[in-house]
Amino acid sequence: MSDKVAVIAIGGNSLIRDKAHKSVQDQYDAANETSKHIAKMIKQGWNVAIAHGNGPQVGFILRRSELAAQELHEVPLDVCGADTQGAIGYALQQTLYNHFQDMGLDKNVATVVTQVEVSANDPAFQNPTKPIGSFMDEAQAMARREHDGWDVVEDAGRGWRRVVASPLPERIVEEPAVKQLINAGIIVITVGGGGIPVVADENGKLKGVAAVIDKDFASALLANRIDADLFVISTAVEKVALNFGKPNEQWLDKMTLDEAKAYLAEGIHFAKGSMAPKIQAAINFLERGGTHVIITDPQNIERALNGETGTHIVVE
Repeated sequence: MSDKVAVIAIGGNSLIRDKAHKSVQDQYDAANETSKHIAKMIKQGWNVAIAHGNGPQVGFILRRSELAAQELHEVPLDVCGADTQGAIGYALQQTLYNHFQDMGLDKNVATVVTQVEVSANDPAFQNPTKPIGSFMDEAQAMARREHDGWDVVEDAGRGWRRVVASPLPERIVEEPAVKQLINAGIIVITVGGGGIPVVADENGKLKGVAAVIDKDFASALLANRIDADLFVISTAVEKVALNFGKPNEQWLDKMTLDEAKAYLAEGIHFAKGSMAPKIQAAINFLERGGTHVIITDPQNIERALNGETGTHIVVE
């Protein structure tokens, strides 16, 4: 078994390339391409836990549920998370298995449907901000708020949407199982979509809640909890940039922890909905004892591991 353990968090571009390629087969094809690069990483001797996003896929399930509401029960948000963990895990398991066969690798891969505990007292529950599901007119939104207890907001003149909390991950419930699999040399797909958010009652019993956990925050926690040597955040760009998209754009090969914190604090370099949480997740991992984070796109993972590209974030 390899002594090198990595957590790799793959973003939405690893499953949906663009708006024209959203079908199940399209997603499988995209997963297959990403799996090829992860399999090459594994062939280099890395033992890997894989996390993934699920935002669009949850949206698809919610929309189907809305359309079928006159015929069938609607699907709660936490169950949507479980459904997507299974379906996306299936695609990644199968494509990795096939790549292992092509490479002559004797490796096994398993998906763990993963619950992540959050605090019922997390301030995020008092200020839900994460939009989910379809747009509604005001009458529909008010009816949902009245009958189902939804939090709803008007979205920039485009209609009304449901919003849910995005609490911080505190505990990965299935962590012992994930550790055992990793220690046995099995590739694990876990904390999909940030994990299924659950809260514990006064007796420690768990219950799912309508919330969305940031996938990169959960992945960083996972990396710390399994003592990963490396945390890879796979996203849509080869490197991180300061002043992204501006004339003075500057691509970064390396950042220290202190530099990453300073750039993030400036509030002008990293978009709140995309790169900022990734940088914060990297900071979290390093502050809790991690040593090395790489941010790059799927096709450059192998080159980044060899120090040829990507943005490398280290303690100092």
